[in-house]
Amino acid sequence: MKKLILLSIILASAIMLNAQTSDKKWGIGIGVGAYGTLDEGGAGFMPELYLSRYLSPKFDVLLRGNMGLFRSGLDSDLDLANPTLNLRYKLSDESKKFRPYLMAGPGFLADNSETGLNFNAGIGAKYYFKPATAVYFDAGYINGIEVTRAAKQVRENLWKATVGLEFDFGKAKDADMDGVSDNKDKCPDTPAGVAVDATGCPLDSDGDGVADHIDDCPTVAGLSSLKGCPDSDKDGVADKDDACPEVAGLPSLKGCPDTDGDGVADKDDKCANTPKGWKVDASGCPIDTDKDGLFDNEDDCPTVAGPKENKGCPVKEPEAKKEITRDQIEIQDIKATPIHFLSDKSYVTDYSKGILDKLIKTLNENKSYNVNIFGYADSQGSDEYNLKLSQDRIESTIKYLESKGISANRIIHQKAFGEAKPAASNATPEGRLQNRRVEFEIFKMK
Repeated sequence: MKKLILLSIILASAIMLNAQTSDKKWGIGIGVGAYGTLDEGGAGFMPELYLSRYLSPKFDVLLRGNMGLFRSGLDSDLDLANPTLNLRYKLSDESKKFRPYLMAGPGFLADNSETGLNFNAGIGAKYYFKPATAVYFDAGYINGIEVTRAAKQVRENLWKATVGLEFDFGKAKDADMDGVSDNKDKCPDTPAGVAVDATGCPLDSDGDGVADHIDDCPTVAGLSSLKGCPDSDKDGVADKDDACPEVAGLPSLKGCPDTDGDGVADKDDKCANTPKGWKVDASGCPIDTDKDGLFDNEDDCPTVAGPKENKGCPVKEPEAKKEITRDQIEIQDIKATPIHFLSDKSYVTDYSKGILDKLIKTLNENKSYNVNIFGYADSQGSDEYNLKLSQDRIESTIKYLESKGISANRIIHQKAFGEAKPAASNATPEGRLQNRRVEFEIFKMK
């Protein structure tokens, strides 16, 4: 007796505890069956009603009521009532339609005028033919109570078997309102209106890891980086947006290649081998703005036409230089040191550049000063050769002066004398060095 009372307390505590933490899941069972004693034989009619409560994936609790009616073939044909509090242990998970179970629990048995606590145990199964409706069958043992039969104290143990329907009801918690209860929902924060699977996670029809509601290509597997769309040529442009889906290209050209790098896709490029960096038109061909036959990138004057021989620039007729006579100038009493050259050479040595820098300083400090330049050679070589050599020395000198900012219009006269007018004897190396020279004459206009 004490054991039965203790078991009842434990079951009642389990109901209260689980009611606080589990989804509210209830069921009503209505059934009918038969019962009888184990030792006397005979049978009776037994209607059944129960209320079940979901506790966990493995356990339910049932408050069950059985009535025994119309017993026959027994020493006593009195009826009985047996309310029980059973714990039902489920042998399969809730995803199955057929769900066998075991059950046991204490009860209160009333037989005729005799009453007492008893114990029940059984086995059964449910078959769900609808999501919330099942047919059930179970068979069990009813531990009787001590009663007096023919002046004897006996315990009348019973068997029972019932079949019926169970109807589940009650609303489970579903925070994201996706139709999957929170305790089964593996994705509890699904956005409203998004279709989900049995686990409460957004549908992914193509199985690419990108949910349909954010998948731009929900029926074909693709890449998460491209919102679920495939990229056959692996160029970072989804096939649906790729104008050249079978060959890798550039995102800026809708996935098409640009072999010559001119910004025009190969499929549209009529000049596919344009040199790198050249300006091209919409067809990928080099631009010739001034239409002179030279492309802009090889034309020194791309906006004005000119001959190829002059690198695309127009030929300018040289301005006639105004001839200035010596009676129009006033020679200054300023001595300018001449510069000297190596034998048979016309370039300005570093030493001579230092001398020229002093001349440049004088000209820069006196903007009214101009300069005349005269070139010479030693007697080595022919007269004709020495005349040209002395002119070359004048030109290299003028080039250096211009590189330092002295404009050409400040150089009024220049004359090459060759080996004429030697400054020293050509018979010695020292004399010949003195003769290989360029001299300067500083003046200003009158």
